[in-house]
Amino acid sequence: MNVDKIVRRSLTGFALAGLLSAGAWAQSGSSAPSNTPSSSDLREDNKDIRKDKRDLRRDRRDLRRDRRDIAGDKRDIASDKRDIARDRQKLKQDIKKYGPNSPQVKKDRADLAADRKDVKNDEKDVQTDRRDVHSDRQDLKEDSKDVQEDKKDIKSDKRDLRHDRRDRRRDLHHQ
Repeated sequence: MNVDKIVRRSLTGFALAGLLSAGAWAQSGSSAPSNTPSSSDLREDNKDIRKDKRDLRRDRRDLRRDRRDIAGDKRDIASDKRDIARDRQKLKQDIKKYGPNSPQVKKDRADLAADRKDVKNDEKDVQTDRRDVHSDRQDLKEDSKDVQEDKKDIKSDKRDLRHDRRDRRRDLHHQ
């Protein structure tokens, strides 16, 4: 064989070996591939957990408020029903005392109608508050699921980081 050919082939071999080793060095560097988690993924997951827990607290607070509103509306309904009973008694007395078409009886009937209207409005408020309670429960359920998913993500990201570090250590020792 010709000396030129031998030199050319050996230089080509050295060049290829250099390229391969440079590529291997670049891949084993400290930067992780884009499909593996990094510490910024962990930070984002932690932020998500904090946000979801904040949402949970807010939804629980809303739920307590709505329950208090329902209790207050029920008290109002009971009070209005007592007023209706008193107004009926007064109406009966005024009919006996003044007659069925007297101004006092008309006033008693208007009071009775107003009390009945208040009861209907309070019952509508109770229904609205119950709907709110239902939606708050749904929100709580969703927020709880979000927190659990974020915790799973963190656990998975930590495990992946741990495995990546282990693999890098093994690669360094095997070279």
